[in-house]
Amino acid sequence: MGNGEFMIIDGMPVEINGEKNLLELIRKTGVKMPTFCYHSELSIYGACRMCMVEDKDGNLDAACSAQPRAGMDIRTNTATLRKHRKMILELLLSNHCRDCTACGNNKNCKLQDLAMRFNIENVRFHNTSPTPICDTSSLCVARDRSKCILCGDCVRMCNEIQNVGAIDFSHRGSRMTVGSAFGEPLGGSECVGCGQCAAVCPTGALIVRNDTGALWRDLDDRGVEATVQIAPAVRVAMGKQLGMEDGENTMGKLVAALRRIGFSQVFDTSTGADMTVLEEAGEFLGRLEKEEQLPLFTSCCPAWVNYCEKKYPELLPLVSTCRSPMQMFASVIIKHCAASRKRVIHVAVMPCTAKKFEAARPEFSRGGAPNVDYVITTQELIQMIQESGIVFSDLEPDAVDIPFGSASGAGVIFGVTGGVTEAVLRRISSDKSPTELRSIALKGVRGMKGVKEAVVTAGKREVRIAIVSGLKNASDLIERIKAGERYDFVEVMACPGGCVSGAGQPYVPDSEKELRGKGLYMADKVSSIKRSEENPPDDVSLWRSPQRQRP
Repeated sequence: MGNGEFMIIDGMPVEINGEKNLLELIRKTGVKMPTFCYHSELSIYGACRMCMVEDKDGNLDAACSAQPRAGMDIRTNTATLRKHRKMILELLLSNHCRDCTACGNNKNCKLQDLAMRFNIENVRFHNTSPTPICDTSSLCVARDRSKCILCGDCVRMCNEIQNVGAIDFSHRGSRMTVGSAFGEPLGGSECVGCGQCAAVCPTGALIVRNDTGALWRDLDDRGVEATVQIAPAVRVAMGKQLGMEDGENTMGKLVAALRRIGFSQVFDTSTGADMTVLEEAGEFLGRLEKEEQLPLFTSCCPAWVNYCEKKYPELLPLVSTCRSPMQMFASVIIKHCAASRKRVIHVAVMPCTAKKFEAARPEFSRGGAPNVDYVITTQELIQMIQESGIVFSDLEPDAVDIPFGSASGAGVIFGVTGGVTEAVLRRISSDKSPTELRSIALKGVRGMKGVKEAVVTAGKREVRIAIVSGLKNASDLIERIKAGERYDFVEVMACPGGCVSGAGQPYVPDSEKELRGKGLYMADKVSSIKRSEENPPDDVSLWRSPQRQRP
């Protein structure tokens, strides 16, 4: 219900109903206001000035920072505003490498979109940044300083949401730039590889590192057998860019597409998630019984593990020693393919940029060779499908390969915040009835909130659980634990909302992320296997590969 107060937008009376700024209210009227630096989850910055509005006296104000007030009378599209916006775009383009066709963000760039929307046919100013200035030192993201428009989105994401502080502004005036401390390459900075800076970057200044070139060469080699696993969150993020609905479960079509691309065996990482549940639940119960090394922090998210190593090394004994589902499953698949006469490569399709870093960690290798040869993100897979000319929406669904053709619904929901916790609770609960299954889902573990808490009973003991997504939320919770708050189990995902919001996924605003989570819960709902322990492998010996990452 509104408060009865109105203002005028483009000659139309509009009720004010708790909107925190003019921009929110304007967008509710059906006007798509242009912005570069505005994100609802970040602080108000007001740097780009694209969202300026004009009042009846000709005064200009930024809609992102101005609060709506009763009696205001503004216009969102006047001659002055159009001239103002075009001038801003020309100035940005004059300081921007405009080799758009070779840019990793081509057709997915706000600057490109707005230049087309405002019909920028000619830039009157000299181009001061025509040549790419690239930093490819990170295994996770690539940076091109020549495409940065100084909107500050990446800086605020890294500092406010992730609490990493790997990048910030340096210098002043025309020399201002965004970079890491002391001009260090990104790969040598405090960066944890979460990639959320690239997720919010409106241009191609920060993009997911692309490893498809080397992968294509191996796929074209007839002496290579290529196997691949698909993470749970990927299946609900492919559709929007490939002619389907966002949040729709496209797993069957994904399998078919990967076979067409050249993979001989396709597996579902949800099976690896089932392995993780069994290992991690066993570790958790063991610690509960001994009343030591609690709370147990989950270890599935490589950006979180990297963050913990850099920021809170004293907490590493509390982090689960279990490998991530990707690494657990990779070790099993390698053993399964050991008899092949060809050179076997294993690829993981992940929603996460930090998985590229995880794959390169020395503890996840055999004889110097990595367990996972390539990690490609959802974005990279979409590119490969489009490059292949495959009409994704027309594909007939296909099934994953045996002997790992089954996965539980518990493994599938790993891709959304709270999913790991719910899967573990299903495992440790003594009551295996459908009623208890529904009860676990209602204990507060579901939903996209950044911090969730629940209290459950394991045996005769009350267990306190915390679920956090976003590294700033994790840091705040750790400080509370240090101050004396007690928890027994803590799930941490670096990306807000979990893997469905991973930086390797096609970007969607917060309002649409929930659709992806619902897609995974629906896949769980229709699964005949609900608990990880109900997913028996065809060959039990294959599951007994080393699943621990630290002694």
